[in-house]
Amino acid sequence: MRLKTKIAAALLGLAALPAATWAGVIGGTYYAPQYDYREFFAAADGRNFQVILYGTAFPAVDPGTVAQDLLPMMQAAKPRPALTFTYQDPPERPRPYYRLVLTFDPANDYGSNSVCAGIPPRFKQNRPGFFYVFAVYCRNDQALSETTAWTPATAPNDPRIAELFRQLFQVVWSDSPALRPQIGGSDRR
Repeated sequence: MRLKTKIAAALLGLAALPAATWAGVIGGTYYAPQYDYREFFAAADGRNFQVILYGTAFPAVDPGTVAQDLLPMMQAAKPRPALTFTYQDPPERPRPYYRLVLTFDPANDYGSNSVCAGIPPRFKQNRPGFFYVFAVYCRNDQALSETTAWTPATAPNDPRIAELFRQLFQVVWSDSPALRPQIGGSDRR
């Protein structure tokens, strides 16, 4: 390998280091067979969309402050429908009842079925300097999609969390055609 090529490769690697330190990690994902992005779009477009927070992302910070700091970051990273994230319960529970549940540092055996059924979460020990969240998109008591995400973060207003939400929402509400329900009986010729 020529010297110029080696130097260029080393500089490119060094240039990518800051991006790698800012990147969040999205864990495994699950989509129920009933998941349909078009349903989410129709339910959320032009409406308030409830977000429920469980746990404490930053134990040394007041949970109200954490929630207040996270909401504008979630709103800035929101998916395509013109929705407004809110923590407020709807005045009357809608049917179907769509919501996003974010659980910080859940126990390893706390699953999405428990989340959507409203079973109180259990938690594992918080890791200082880390923001770890289990995100579940629910319709009534059914989990339509779920994933985990984490990033190094020192405070609720850390910009790495905003970037993590951008990535997280693209996974929770994927508009991939591969995830569309397959409807049989087509009469195409």
